[in-house]
Amino acid sequence: MTDRARIEAFLEMMSAERGSSTNTLDAYGRDLLDASEYCGGALCDADGSDISGWLRDLSRRGMAPSSQARKLSAVRRFFRFLFEEGDRKDDPTAKVDGPKPSRDVPDVLSREEMAALLAACADDLRLTCLVEMLYGAGLRATELVSLKLGELPRRKGDRWITTDVIVRGKGGKERLCPLGRPALDALSNWLSIRETHLPEGALARDRAEGFVFPSRGKSGHLTRRRLGQLLESLAHSANIRPDRVHPHALRHAYATHLLMGGADLRSVQTLLGHADIATTQIYTHVLTDELAELLETAHPLAQKN
Repeated sequence: MTDRARIEAFLEMMSAERGSSTNTLDAYGRDLLDASEYCGGALCDADGSDISGWLRDLSRRGMAPSSQARKLSAVRRFFRFLFEEGDRKDDPTAKVDGPKPSRDVPDVLSREEMAALLAACADDLRLTCLVEMLYGAGLRATELVSLKLGELPRRKGDRWITTDVIVRGKGGKERLCPLGRPALDALSNWLSIRETHLPEGALARDRAEGFVFPSRGKSGHLTRRRLGQLLESLAHSANIRPDRVHPHALRHAYATHLLMGGADLRSVQTLLGHADIATTQIYTHVLTDELAELLETAHPLAQKN
């Protein structure tokens, strides 16, 4: 029973039975191969002390607790698979305590910085649409670049008659993301010239035809990497530190600014597609300063000299 063969079988199962995305499968594969390398190619025969030693090694390598927890989760799933397949009679991860991941407070772009980014898009209709969709709907990078024309709101002529985008999020779950007027206007402007950006050549054009943001690449649509490069260049134009401007940063800004505007946490959770409200609560940190200022200006005792 070789590690590589069983890992491949595990990934095939996750794809066929669980419908895991390519990104998820790639991550599982990397994590399991990392554990296998630590165990000298004998992960399938590892015991609890081997797994604990691997976690300590991850920590020595400077890996964040959240990354360690994610890797351990992959290994737990792998051993559960081996148990169900009859390859193991025990689960060596059962008594292994994983690191408690700490949730880092995101560095959120301000409203003024978002305005600067949009202004820096100038007359680039595609870039404006990308930024408006990330910030105006809180889409993840993968959700945005793989968006299909059939998932857009419905139109009659030049008029939008619905406002919801159908998004396929993590785990293939669908959700509806309403678009505001700026995002709808940006989308209309982009769609008016989208045909001119379709790749030449019948095969490439056929692959790209159904995507909102077509590309000549193998996927047929704009890649996450290219999206990141576009945002990095935009950050330079807006005089904002490039490492602060990436697809997820705009999603952070979307959620945070909604809460600052008075949206309730449950609504934001639904809009973001978070399975656990604890994930959404990280954005409430930005309200602290505003609440402190409100206390200073609105509380009766604050008015006394």
